[in-house]
Amino acid sequence: MPQKEMVIFTKTFDFLQWLLPMSNHFPRNFRHTFTQRLLNSSFDFIEKLEEANSRRGAERQQRLLLADEYLRKVKFYLRFAAKMGWLNSGQYQHVSKMVDEIGRLLGGWQKAT
Repeated sequence: MPQKEMVIFTKTFDFLQWLLPMSNHFPRNFRHTFTQRLLNSSFDFIEKLEEANSRRGAERQQRLLLADEYLRKVKFYLRFAAKMGWLNSGQYQHVSKMVDEIGRLLGGWQKAT
């Protein structure tokens, strides 16, 4: 019987599914700078989650701390995009809820480790 996937992975996948098409609407002249940094931080975040999932003890905790750093960067970039008007208030509210939930799940995982 296959092991059930942790909720944080499902929520992060949903976040990336929302973010990728949305980032195509950011101004073209920022796609190689700002948009790339946002996407890189998002993918680095999920990579650290995957690495943490395959490790135990102190190594897992280290990867979770790195994941938390990437998630903070993602939050900053999203807030910046909203301030620049690249995300409307409804979009920002929606993505903020997604990222906050992911952050709570990450915090729970860190406490459990």
